[in-house]
Amino acid sequence: MWTTLAWVALAVWLHMTAFYVLAIVAKRNDLADVAWGLGFIVVAVVSALANPGSTLRQMVVLVLVLLWAARLAMHIWARNRGQPEDFRYKKWREDWGDQYLWKAYLNVFLLQGIFMVVNSLPIWLVNTVDRGGFTLLNGVGVAVWLAGLLFEAVGDLQLMLFRRNPANKGRIITTGLWRYTRHPNYFGEALLWWGLWIVTIGSRLWLLGAIGPAFITLMLTRVSGIPMLEKRSATKPGWAAYAARTNAFIPWFPKG
Repeated sequence: MWTTLAWVALAVWLHMTAFYVLAIVAKRNDLADVAWGLGFIVVAVVSALANPGSTLRQMVVLVLVLLWAARLAMHIWARNRGQPEDFRYKKWREDWGDQYLWKAYLNVFLLQGIFMVVNSLPIWLVNTVDRGGFTLLNGVGVAVWLAGLLFEAVGDLQLMLFRRNPANKGRIITTGLWRYTRHPNYFGEALLWWGLWIVTIGSRLWLLGAIGPAFITLMLTRVSGIPMLEKRSATKPGWAAYAARTNAFIPWFPKG
Protein backbone atom coordinates (compact mmCIF):
# COMPACT_ATOMS: atom_id res chain seq x y z
CA MET A 1 0.00 0.00 0.00
CA TRP A 2 2.68 2.50 1.00
CA THR A 3 4.81 1.68 -2.03
CA THR A 4 1.83 2.31 -4.31
CA LEU A 5 1.11 5.59 -2.52
CA ALA A 6 4.72 6.68 -3.03
CA TRP A 7 4.56 5.94 -6.78
CA VAL A 8 1.21 7.70 -7.09
CA ALA A 9 2.43 10.76 -5.18
CA LEU A 10 5.56 10.99 -7.34
CA ALA A 11 3.59 10.64 -10.57
CA VAL A 12 1.06 13.28 -9.49
CA TRP A 13 3.84 15.68 -8.50
CA LEU A 14 5.53 15.30 -11.90
CA HIS A 15 2.17 15.67 -13.67
CA MET A 16 1.16 18.85 -11.84
CA THR A 17 4.65 20.36 -12.14
CA ALA A 18 4.59 19.79 -15.91
CA PHE A 19 1.23 21.57 -16.14
CA TYR A 20 2.58 24.39 -13.98
CA VAL A 21 5.34 24.96 -16.52
CA LEU A 22 2.77 24.94 -19.32
CA ALA A 23 0.66 27.42 -17.37
CA ILE A 24 3.60 29.82 -17.06
CA VAL A 25 4.21 29.67 -20.80
CA ALA A 26 0.51 30.07 -21.64
CA LYS A 27 -0.02 32.66 -18.86
CA ARG A 28 -3.19 30.97 -17.66
CA ASN A 29 -3.36 28.97 -14.46
CA ASP A 30 -6.77 27.54 -15.31
CA LEU A 31 -4.79 24.82 -17.09
CA ALA A 32 -4.83 23.31 -13.60
CA ASP A 33 -8.47 22.37 -14.26
CA VAL A 34 -7.44 20.38 -17.33
CA ALA A 35 -4.63 18.79 -15.30
CA TRP A 36 -7.18 17.76 -12.66
CA GLY A 37 -9.05 15.31 -14.86
CA LEU A 38 -5.97 13.96 -16.61
CA GLY A 39 -4.27 13.45 -13.25
CA PHE A 40 -6.72 10.71 -12.30
CA ILE A 41 -5.73 8.81 -15.42
CA VAL A 42 -2.14 9.08 -14.19
CA VAL A 43 -3.17 7.74 -10.76
CA ALA A 44 -5.15 4.85 -12.22
CA VAL A 45 -2.46 3.77 -14.67
CA VAL A 46 0.50 4.17 -12.29
CA SER A 47 -1.21 2.33 -9.42
CA ALA A 48 -2.19 -0.48 -11.80
CA LEU A 49 1.36 -0.80 -13.19
CA ALA A 50 2.78 -0.81 -9.66
CA ASN A 51 0.71 -3.92 -8.91
CA PRO A 52 1.02 -6.50 -11.73
CA GLY A 53 -2.03 -8.67 -12.37
CA SER A 54 -5.61 -7.48 -12.49
CA THR A 55 -9.03 -8.46 -11.22
CA LEU A 56 -12.39 -7.74 -12.81
CA ARG A 57 -13.07 -5.12 -10.15
CA GLN A 58 -9.77 -3.38 -10.88
CA MET A 59 -10.44 -3.40 -14.62
CA VAL A 60 -13.92 -1.91 -14.15
CA VAL A 61 -12.52 0.86 -11.96
CA LEU A 62 -9.80 1.61 -14.53
CA VAL A 63 -12.31 1.89 -17.38
CA LEU A 64 -14.67 4.12 -15.38
CA VAL A 65 -11.84 6.45 -14.39
CA LEU A 66 -10.54 6.70 -17.96
CA LEU A 67 -14.00 7.53 -19.35
CA TRP A 68 -14.79 10.16 -16.72
CA ALA A 69 -11.37 11.82 -16.65
CA ALA A 70 -11.01 12.02 -20.43
CA ARG A 71 -14.49 13.56 -20.81
CA LEU A 72 -13.88 16.11 -18.08
CA ALA A 73 -10.48 17.19 -19.41
CA MET A 74 -11.78 17.54 -22.98
CA HIS A 75 -14.82 19.50 -21.81
CA ILE A 76 -12.77 21.96 -19.77
CA TRP A 77 -10.26 22.39 -22.59
CA ALA A 78 -13.04 23.10 -25.10
CA ARG A 79 -14.81 25.43 -22.65
CA ASN A 80 -11.71 27.51 -21.92
CA ARG A 81 -10.27 27.64 -25.44
CA GLY A 82 -10.43 31.15 -26.81
CA GLN A 83 -11.82 32.53 -23.55
CA PRO A 84 -10.16 34.72 -20.90
CA GLU A 85 -8.58 33.00 -17.92
CA ASP A 86 -11.10 31.69 -15.38
CA PHE A 87 -12.14 34.47 -12.94
CA ARG A 88 -10.85 32.57 -9.88
CA TYR A 89 -7.33 32.18 -11.22
CA LYS A 90 -7.29 35.70 -12.61
CA LYS A 91 -8.18 37.13 -9.18
CA TRP A 92 -5.47 35.09 -7.47
CA ARG A 93 -2.96 36.29 -10.06
CA GLU A 94 -3.85 39.89 -9.21
CA ASP A 95 -3.96 39.34 -5.44
CA TRP A 96 -0.57 37.59 -5.25
CA GLY A 97 1.32 40.25 -7.19
CA ASP A 98 5.11 39.72 -7.15
CA GLN A 99 4.67 36.44 -5.24
CA TYR A 100 2.48 35.07 -7.97
CA LEU A 101 4.81 32.41 -9.41
CA TRP A 102 5.63 30.48 -6.25
CA LYS A 103 2.16 30.94 -4.74
CA ALA A 104 0.57 29.60 -7.92
CA TYR A 105 2.81 26.53 -7.76
CA LEU A 106 2.08 25.85 -4.09
CA ASN A 107 -1.53 27.02 -3.74
CA VAL A 108 -2.88 25.88 -7.11
CA PHE A 109 -0.87 23.06 -8.66
CA LEU A 110 0.71 21.29 -5.69
CA LEU A 111 -2.38 21.74 -3.52
CA GLN A 112 -4.58 20.27 -6.24
CA GLY A 113 -2.08 17.42 -6.51
CA ILE A 114 -2.51 16.66 -2.80
CA PHE A 115 -6.28 16.82 -3.18
CA MET A 116 -6.00 14.44 -6.15
CA VAL A 117 -4.12 11.82 -4.14
CA VAL A 118 -6.74 11.96 -1.36
CA ASN A 119 -9.69 12.01 -3.76
CA SER A 120 -8.31 9.04 -5.70
CA LEU A 121 -7.93 6.87 -2.59
CA PRO A 122 -10.45 4.23 -3.76
CA ILE A 123 -8.63 3.96 -7.10
CA TRP A 124 -5.12 3.25 -5.89
CA LEU A 125 -6.36 1.23 -2.92
CA VAL A 126 -8.33 -1.20 -5.07
CA ASN A 127 -5.33 -1.56 -7.39
CA THR A 128 -3.16 -2.38 -4.38
CA VAL A 129 -5.20 -4.73 -2.20
CA ASP A 130 -8.01 -6.26 -4.30
CA ARG A 131 -7.91 -10.03 -4.64
CA GLY A 132 -10.80 -10.61 -7.01
CA GLY A 133 -14.55 -10.95 -7.10
CA PHE A 134 -17.34 -8.76 -8.48
CA THR A 135 -20.73 -8.66 -6.78
CA LEU A 136 -24.21 -7.36 -7.51
CA LEU A 137 -23.46 -4.43 -5.19
CA ASN A 138 -20.44 -3.57 -7.33
CA GLY A 139 -22.79 -3.55 -10.33
CA VAL A 140 -25.04 -1.12 -8.49
CA GLY A 141 -21.95 1.06 -8.08
CA VAL A 142 -21.47 1.12 -11.85
CA ALA A 143 -25.10 2.24 -12.24
CA VAL A 144 -24.63 5.00 -9.65
CA TRP A 145 -21.43 6.07 -11.42
CA LEU A 146 -23.26 6.19 -14.76
CA ALA A 147 -26.04 8.32 -13.28
CA GLY A 148 -23.46 10.72 -11.89
CA LEU A 149 -21.58 10.92 -15.18
CA LEU A 150 -24.79 11.68 -17.08
CA PHE A 151 -25.72 14.40 -14.59
CA GLU A 152 -22.28 15.98 -14.85
CA ALA A 153 -22.00 15.71 -18.63
CA VAL A 154 -25.55 16.88 -19.42
CA GLY A 155 -25.28 19.74 -16.91
CA ASP A 156 -21.98 20.84 -18.45
CA LEU A 157 -23.42 20.67 -21.98
CA GLN A 158 -26.55 22.62 -21.07
CA LEU A 159 -24.48 25.36 -19.41
CA MET A 160 -22.06 25.57 -22.34
CA LEU A 161 -24.88 25.93 -24.88
CA PHE A 162 -26.60 28.51 -22.67
CA ARG A 163 -23.45 30.64 -22.45
CA ARG A 164 -22.81 30.45 -26.18
CA ASN A 165 -26.07 32.33 -26.82
CA PRO A 166 -25.28 36.09 -26.74
CA ALA A 167 -28.83 36.77 -25.54
CA ASN A 168 -27.99 35.04 -22.25
CA LYS A 169 -25.06 37.29 -21.34
CA GLY A 170 -25.31 38.24 -17.66
CA ARG A 171 -28.21 35.84 -17.07
CA ILE A 172 -28.38 32.63 -15.05
CA ILE A 173 -29.42 29.26 -16.42
CA THR A 174 -32.63 27.92 -14.85
CA THR A 175 -33.69 25.28 -17.36
CA GLY A 176 -32.91 21.62 -17.96
CA LEU A 177 -31.17 19.95 -15.03
CA TRP A 178 -30.51 23.42 -13.64
CA ARG A 179 -34.22 23.66 -12.85
CA TYR A 180 -33.83 20.96 -10.19
CA THR A 181 -30.43 21.84 -8.72
CA ARG A 182 -28.28 24.94 -8.93
CA HIS A 183 -25.22 22.76 -9.55
CA PRO A 184 -26.08 19.57 -11.47
CA ASN A 185 -22.49 19.13 -12.66
CA TYR A 186 -21.15 19.21 -9.10
CA PHE A 187 -23.86 16.84 -7.88
CA GLY A 188 -23.01 14.50 -10.76
CA GLU A 189 -19.31 14.54 -9.93
CA ALA A 190 -19.92 13.71 -6.27
CA LEU A 191 -22.40 10.97 -7.21
CA LEU A 192 -20.04 9.26 -9.66
CA TRP A 193 -17.28 9.18 -7.06
CA TRP A 194 -19.61 7.50 -4.58
CA GLY A 195 -20.54 5.05 -7.33
CA LEU A 196 -16.88 4.33 -8.01
CA TRP A 197 -16.33 3.67 -4.32
CA ILE A 198 -19.27 1.21 -4.26
CA VAL A 199 -17.55 -0.66 -7.09
CA THR A 200 -14.56 -1.19 -4.75
CA ILE A 201 -16.66 -2.69 -1.93
CA GLY A 202 -15.46 -6.21 -1.25
CA SER A 203 -11.78 -5.44 -1.72
CA ARG A 204 -9.58 -5.12 1.33
CA LEU A 205 -9.62 -1.68 3.02
CA TRP A 206 -12.68 -0.62 1.00
CA LEU A 207 -14.03 1.30 4.00
CA LEU A 208 -10.90 3.46 4.01
CA GLY A 209 -11.59 4.30 0.37
CA ALA A 210 -14.75 6.19 1.40
CA ILE A 211 -12.47 9.07 2.40
CA GLY A 212 -12.11 9.86 -1.32
CA PRO A 213 -15.75 10.55 -2.24
CA ALA A 214 -16.41 12.13 1.17
CA PHE A 215 -13.51 14.53 0.56
CA ILE A 216 -14.62 15.61 -2.92
CA THR A 217 -18.22 16.04 -1.72
CA LEU A 218 -17.02 18.30 1.08
CA MET A 219 -14.83 20.32 -1.29
CA LEU A 220 -17.63 20.80 -3.81
CA THR A 221 -20.31 21.76 -1.31
CA ARG A 222 -18.39 23.66 1.37
CA VAL A 223 -15.02 24.87 0.09
CA SER A 224 -14.01 25.53 -3.52
CA GLY A 225 -17.05 24.58 -5.57
CA ILE A 226 -20.50 25.89 -4.73
CA PRO A 227 -19.49 28.67 -2.27
CA MET A 228 -17.14 30.40 -4.73
CA LEU A 229 -19.52 30.24 -7.69
CA GLU A 230 -22.57 31.30 -5.71
CA LYS A 231 -20.76 34.31 -4.28
CA ARG A 232 -20.14 35.48 -7.84
CA SER A 233 -23.64 34.62 -9.05
CA ALA A 234 -25.38 36.44 -6.20
CA THR A 235 -25.16 39.78 -8.04
CA LYS A 236 -26.88 38.53 -11.18
CA PRO A 237 -30.53 39.46 -11.88
CA GLY A 238 -32.99 36.80 -10.76
CA TRP A 239 -30.48 34.91 -8.62
CA ALA A 240 -32.26 35.42 -5.29
CA ALA A 241 -35.56 34.06 -6.61
CA TYR A 242 -33.81 31.15 -8.32
CA ALA A 243 -31.85 30.25 -5.19
CA ALA A 244 -35.00 30.43 -3.06
CA ARG A 245 -36.87 27.87 -5.13
CA THR A 246 -34.03 25.55 -6.25
CA ASN A 247 -31.90 23.19 -4.15
CA ALA A 248 -28.22 24.03 -4.14
CA PHE A 249 -26.92 20.49 -4.56
CA ILE A 250 -29.27 17.49 -4.37
CA PRO A 251 -31.81 17.64 -7.24
CA TRP A 252 -35.45 18.10 -6.33
CA PHE A 253 -38.58 19.76 -7.70
CA PRO A 254 -38.58 23.57 -7.44
CA LYS A 255 -40.31 25.09 -4.41
CA GLY A 256 -43.48 27.05 -5.06
